[in-house]
Amino acid sequence: MALQLPRPSWSIILFFQLAMLLFFAQGRKLPTQNSEAGVNHKEAFDITNQPGDVERRICHDRHHHRNASMDPSLNVFFTVEDLKIGKTLPFYFPPKPDPSKTPRLLPREEAESIPFSSSQLHLLLDYFSFSHNSPQAIAMAYTLEQCELVSIEGEVKFCTTSLEDMLDKAHQIFGPGSASNALTTTYTSMSSTTSDVKNYTILKSPKEVEAKRMIGCHPMPYPYAVFYCHSQQQSLNRLYQISLGGPDQERVEATAVCHMDTSKWDTNHVSFRVLGIKPRSSPVCHIFPIGNIIWVT
Repeated sequence: MALQLPRPSWSIILFFQLAMLLFFAQGRKLPTQNSEAGVNHKEAFDITNQPGDVERRICHDRHHHRNASMDPSLNVFFTVEDLKIGKTLPFYFPPKPDPSKTPRLLPREEAESIPFSSSQLHLLLDYFSFSHNSPQAIAMAYTLEQCELVSIEGEVKFCTTSLEDMLDKAHQIFGPGSASNALTTTYTSMSSTTSDVKNYTILKSPKEVEAKRMIGCHPMPYPYAVFYCHSQQQSLNRLYQISLGGPDQERVEATAVCHMDTSKWDTNHVSFRVLGIKPRSSPVCHIFPIGNIIWVT
């Protein structure tokens, strides 16, 4: 049984703030008291429509050998020197997800009634009626594998299958009574038909967000909403909110992080190739893709 921790009053406010944030930014369907286990899971699990786990991959994947020209979603990097009004940068922002094809958020009770373990993958595939060799099966195996990896040194990580569980774990990391806030990247005006790399211009002076610590939560491919969350000491990271303008009057309110110390990063990290900089030589910044949630305290 999951450990039940007492929640401070701010957790109730954050629950609804986060639910509304996901509803408007990503188009997720909010759970209701009358939701039934298994309803619409298969119909919603369209792996071509999911936000994916780009930020988790670019920061923590054990294999950094992707070619940015082959994967447009990796065009999210920039440098600290780029953070100025009028700077134009090439970014990839996918179309806003189709709500009817986006895995829904489950209430904690429903989520905990479904096994979440790679050792039971064969049973899960039968439960969701997926072929064992299907793209959905491969995606589920990947998500379970990533969620079961041991944390790297100095990092706290967890996977969560409900908002209630996410709030409880954030509470444990930040400590009792810590005031917290949830941030994400949102589209205020965005084309829904294209997903190419486009040039975006910084419209306002980027706003640095003061944060003693942050938790990044990234959506993973799964029949229902699953988030991979991780946190490290905040001293070597800087968090920003950036207003971007693109072609056809597109507008994005982006949340971004700058990793100020890359001296211990893998020399083959994809960001060094995307930016064309010497490995481990300077800070690296990146946008959090839509659907990612950043908790700060």
